[in-house]
Amino acid sequence: MQNNIMVCVTQQKTCEKLIKIGYEILKNAETDSLYVIHVVNENDKLLFNLSDGDALEYLFEITKELGADLVVKRSKDVIATLVDFALEKEITHVVLGSAADITATKNFEQKLRRKLPEVEFII
Repeated sequence: MQNNIMVCVTQQKTCEKLIKIGYEILKNAETDSLYVIHVVNENDKLLFNLSDGDALEYLFEITKELGADLVVKRSKDVIATLVDFALEKEITHVVLGSAADITATKNFEQKLRRKLPEVEFII
């Protein structure tokens, strides 16, 4: 069975760990796919400050080294955009990080899980 992994990131260099976890899930680099996605709410700035641009460039380099695709999208509904992408790419695994605000992280994770019940989540 082909694995299609979606790693959800922010524009922070610390997301490198998440990308590497996603890469480790790949069983066959020839048939499996790794997607790194960052969805920005339409009401937010894509890059809050100059270091965000550096971090996004850094993440782009990592994804390129690992043969992954980096996708950046703008959306009014971040969850719906992630779900649509997951369905389109037939995602089998979702890798999510944990934020300082555990309640927000759990809420985000639960919304995704409800909409993607067949997908394995790695937190």
